[in-house]
Amino acid sequence: EVQLVESGGGLVQPGGSLRLSCAASGFTFSSYTMSWVRQAPGKGLEWVSVINSGGGSTSYADSVKGRFTISRDNAKNTLYLQMNSLKPEDTAVYYCAKYGDRVPDYWGQGTQVTVSS
Repeated sequence: EVQLVESGGGLVQPGGSLRLSCAASGFTFSSYTMSWVRQAPGKGLEWVSVINSGGGSTSYADSVKGRFTISRDNAKNTLYLQMNSLKPEDTAVYYCAKYGDRVPDYWGQGTQVTVSS
C-alpha cells in the first residue's frame, strides 16, 4: 500500500522558514518523480515543485522560485521542501504526491502551513 505522510507544517511569521518532510512507503521511492502541491483557503490546487527520481532535476512554480528548495533522500525514502522567506500568500495545505505515468497518482494527507504575524 502506497503511503505518503507529510510533516513539518506550522505557524510561522512572514520572512520565516519551514522544512516540510514527506515519508514514503509501499513503493520503490527511488524510482519515481515526486512533487509538492498546495491548496490555499478557498482556492484550487497549485503545483509548487517537482523532482525527478534521482534528484538531479527540479522545477518550481514562479511564485516560489528562489525561495523554496525541493530535495529527496532516496536512502531514507523521504521528500523535503525547504521554504524560506515565507509570505502570507504561502499559507496553504501542502501535499506531497507520487507521480505515476505522467501525473500524480498518490497523495498524502497534507500538512498545514500558516504564515502570519
